[in-house]
Amino acid sequence: YWRCYYPNTDAIIFVVDSADVDRLAVAKQELSAMLQEEELKDSILLVFANKQDQRGACSAQRISEEMGLPEVRGRQWSIQETSAVKGKGLFEGFDWLVTCIKGAQEGGA
Repeated sequence: YWRCYYPNTDAIIFVVDSADVDRLAVAKQELSAMLQEEELKDSILLVFANKQDQRGACSAQRISEEMGLPEVRGRQWSIQETSAVKGKGLFEGFDWLVTCIKGAQEGGA
């Protein structure tokens, strides 16, 4: 059903549970499948590495490596450490995303 939302999508916000190392492989598969969709080929990607407030949470760098983000080519992407409960990192991530979307709109105008 997610495909119903793909047309005209400027950005993907993908949230990863940083404290659940065992499910990073599943998250990687899901993200990879989304990034291969033709209707999302121009979408900017923001990954929130959430639950940074929990003990044992993986860093953004480790999540990036585990999910293969450095191999993502042909699109803007960023990963931001966040704690939704504490509000940490959310504004920084959204600020980056808004800047990228504005830049893409100005460049495409």
